[in-house]
Amino acid sequence: MSGRRSLVWLGLTPEPERELPPAVAALRTRAPDADAVAREPAAAERRRVERLILHGSERTWLRYLTEVTHLVTSVADGTSAGDPRAALVAAEVVLDHHRMLIGLPGSGYDRTAQDRSALETAVRTLRAAADTVPGTAPPPAAAVRRAAAPEERPPGSSAAPAPAVRCHGRPPRAAPLPAAAPSDARPPGTTPTPGTPTPDGDRT
Repeated sequence: MSGRRSLVWLGLTPEPERELPPAVAALRTRAPDADAVAREPAAAERRRVERLILHGSERTWLRYLTEVTHLVTSVADGTSAGDPRAALVAAEVVLDHHRMLIGLPGSGYDRTAQDRSALETAVRTLRAAADTVPGTAPPPAAAVRRAAAPEERPPGSSAAPAPAVRCHGRPPRAAPLPAAAPSDARPPGTTPTPGTPTPDGDRT
């Protein structure tokens, strides 16, 4: 086993292999927009990544990711021109990769500590820059709440009160009170109690 190349690190390469080539090609060519990068630079970067994965080692792979980290940080700190969106994509992909190294045997996680710190700073910087681009800021929280609930009610109320009805400019009428029950009204289903008979046979 000691004479064989360790393959455990290859479990972390699918996302970088898919996401990094176009973003890194944009950073190498210092293109202002990753979508405008010519096909050949992106294809050349993809071939390089494939060679590293198929024939390289964990050490050469991490060396390549350190190179990508330098490209990212130079855009984030303004020392090099480049598409900040491509830099953010590359930074997040490499940072996720380096964080997952903690689950692998070997010293890869410790060797990438400095790169992780630099990438964390770059990601914060690039995300803050993206938030300040006109047209990308989210609407204010108050506007979102108003759109979701246009009629706010006091806590505990189940429904909004019904609006008062006005007729021809007169003030709203109060609802009529129920009619008072007659004094001799009896509960339903009861019969009157017979009175005391009088001497002549009449009942009172």
